[in-house]
Amino acid sequence: MAGTSGKTSGARSKSAARSKGGAAKSSPAIVEFTKEQELGAYRHMLLIRRFEEKAGQLYGMGLIGGFCHLYIGQEAVVVGMRMASKDGDQMITGYRDHGHMLAMDMDPKGVMAELTGRRGGYSKGKGGSMHMFSKEKQFYGGHGIVGAQVSLGTGLGFANRYRENGAVAMTFFGDGASNQGQVYESFNMAQLWKLPVVYVIENNKYGMGTSVERASATTDLSQRGASFGIPGEQVDGMDVRAVMAASEKALEHCRSGKGPYILEMITYRYRGHSMSDPAKYRSKEEVQKMRTEHDPIEQVRKRLLDNGWASEDDLKAIDKEVREIVAESAEFAQTDPEPDVSELYTDILL
Repeated sequence: MAGTSGKTSGARSKSAARSKGGAAKSSPAIVEFTKEQELGAYRHMLLIRRFEEKAGQLYGMGLIGGFCHLYIGQEAVVVGMRMASKDGDQMITGYRDHGHMLAMDMDPKGVMAELTGRRGGYSKGKGGSMHMFSKEKQFYGGHGIVGAQVSLGTGLGFANRYRENGAVAMTFFGDGASNQGQVYESFNMAQLWKLPVVYVIENNKYGMGTSVERASATTDLSQRGASFGIPGEQVDGMDVRAVMAASEKALEHCRSGKGPYILEMITYRYRGHSMSDPAKYRSKEEVQKMRTEHDPIEQVRKRLLDNGWASEDDLKAIDKEVREIVAESAEFAQTDPEPDVSELYTDILL
């Protein structure tokens, strides 16, 4: 999925200058996708969507315990970012992390099994939703402490610089975490040492029950690195093409030795902050408007149909294939044995 560059268009995204609850105020040039890129983006975003829907269902059945933060609505951010990246680039994020794992090609079975606390999970059933890792796939978590991953992602960038391996650390965090103190300590260090880190702020409009306007004195989060001299821009995070275009630019900036870059992805989550959040702080009309007018998957679906690159039957076949993958992962997550009690004493740093 990585390194699938397309042709960059000089046209501005049509979704510019949207109001509250909409997409970015200003967007970079978009990437005109090929047929293969559109189909690839569609399939990857659909896999994340169907996986998260199934996770929500299993949570409601009591098969997933603890916290569970779903990524539904934000799929274009991580998929577009991944499409622009290269093999070896790392990814680290917060607790809304299942989509990031799937974008990094982690096995859906292992992810779902970790959610249900089974032996075949990525953390042997001991980590749950917020604590999964895969060194093989260059995914470094899943972190439950708000903003903690920003410092760790900066550390990944330091390692890349030290090793001169040409890799970039893609460090994701939300609008709520953007107010944390360690974020600015990390910005300062990254710019001082010109570390290859792309800070991706997934601004989905709401923190834990609080809109960004109520929680942040300045809401243009792309400029949060201005005092350190870190460039940044707002991106329509509901359009996978705009995400990929901005990501290519940011990744090249970092890879060329110019230091960190900030991308504020203006996106939207359809569900509550977590499965335990009824999301009564926003109207049903606002959510429905985003689903109807700006859904990232439906945008790709429409382009595939309009360009004659896929028929309704073709897209139904993709959906069927994806549903089968998710159903298989859910079956595995319910039948795989729970970890042995002895696992309580493994992987412990004394």
